[in-house]
Amino acid sequence: MRALISVYDKEGLIDLVKGLTGLGFELVASGGTAAALGESGIAHRTVEEVTGAAEMLDGRVKTLHPNIAGAILADLEKASHRDDLAQRSIVPFDLVVCNLYPFFERPGIETIDVGGPTMIRAAAKNHAHVAVVVDPADYPLILGELKGAGKVSAETRRSLATKAFELTARYDSAISNWLESEGVEEVLPRRMTLTLERVQTLRYGENPHQVGARYRQPGVKSWWDSARLLSGMELSYLNIFDADAAWRFLHEFDQEPAVAIIKHANPCGFAIRETIEDAYQAAFESDPISAFGGIVAVNRNVDISLAGKILANPKADVMIAPSYDEDALALMAGKRKNTRLIAAPAPEKNSIDIRTIGSGFLVQDSDSFKVPLEDFRTVSKAKLPNEKLRDVDIAWRLCARTSSNAIVIAKDRMALGIGAGQQNRVDSARIAVEKAGERARGSVAASDAFFPFRDGLDTLAAAGVSVIVSPGGSIRDQEVIDAADEAGVVLIFTGERHFRH
Repeated sequence: MRALISVYDKEGLIDLVKGLTGLGFELVASGGTAAALGESGIAHRTVEEVTGAAEMLDGRVKTLHPNIAGAILADLEKASHRDDLAQRSIVPFDLVVCNLYPFFERPGIETIDVGGPTMIRAAAKNHAHVAVVVDPADYPLILGELKGAGKVSAETRRSLATKAFELTARYDSAISNWLESEGVEEVLPRRMTLTLERVQTLRYGENPHQVGARYRQPGVKSWWDSARLLSGMELSYLNIFDADAAWRFLHEFDQEPAVAIIKHANPCGFAIRETIEDAYQAAFESDPISAFGGIVAVNRNVDISLAGKILANPKADVMIAPSYDEDALALMAGKRKNTRLIAAPAPEKNSIDIRTIGSGFLVQDSDSFKVPLEDFRTVSKAKLPNEKLRDVDIAWRLCARTSSNAIVIAKDRMALGIGAGQQNRVDSARIAVEKAGERARGSVAASDAFFPFRDGLDTLAAAGVSVIVSPGGSIRDQEVIDAADEAGVVLIFTGERHFRH
């Protein structure tokens, strides 16, 4: 039996080749792989010995040769193929072990592999006779089957070939995307090649009759890949969707102890305080009814004191934090067996958002705050008191992360009332006012888009809101400004809309 080995990633290499040597394999290795085998004293032949040609062009050409390609591609069931091999004294390979230059990690011309994908595709095409291994995680599987049955099964060869073609497809897609975007100033490229790998099968999708899974771009790890489910039931589609919204939003405020409570991807509670325990209690009091069954995200360690406060209130479906003390984790896991307790790193920033429309896609760059707080413009006669500036920032950020039409009322660094996802803005204002109640007096309200009529502002002003933040830009802006002046309300225009659908 004969194996061709050409790997950039040397993880597990020595154990693999020692196992193959013990099974009687002849090893043929290229370049750096041959050097690694030589340093370990493992007998092998080099590609140059097999081809009779030295590598050239700084290693760009070494395996592109009939003695290599023919040994991989020969269909041994065809007499003509066997005759061709015999005429050229070519011995076929039974196993090809290959992984590629690290283009995913370091995109560039010199990390574009040519010989590697050629060998992998050839072996995968001829998987009826050749086993192709592109992932070091599969080395134990190969050795196990070879030791047990003396060969790699047809089922495993087919599975490995599928994995190999997935790799070369992803690799080519990454190169194509890089070439498309290299040197281009456009935020969105003219062409996008999207390749995804399934990393988690979920119990079901948004509803029990739907199939659900989590995917990622190959070679690009999400924060979810490092998150740990410490206790509770398996995560569902909606658990992941809502927890992602909570964790991303909360990390806009990671300089101070903060807590966000999310329901259906919308904030229903939020607060910043001097301690994380006080932040949790204030966030819960934002809207205690909606908090039931929601996602609680905290940006500090969960200790026994915080765990006790959380357990004193109705259960959350998911609790997500950077870390947990052991006694806090034991207490919460024992008392709330169904609550998913997640420890997670900070989330990465998204550069683009993608949504499906039938068989097509809508693509945009991710929403961010391009207009800084200091560039907001007061358009009313009443001017903003300095002590309200922090609440302006909090209300505005909360509103941008709430489904449109959105109105958010906040005061003293906490959410008081949130109206989300209504078909008209005045209904969102009424819902926010109802939730805030008497607490709305002296508060700050934010609207994610302009007020098309004065009725939304009138509703907020009548409840005692003293500062209102809006993008402005309506043909009735002056009417809205006049309404603010009549009520003695501070009206601020940001010049930037934040719809969220």
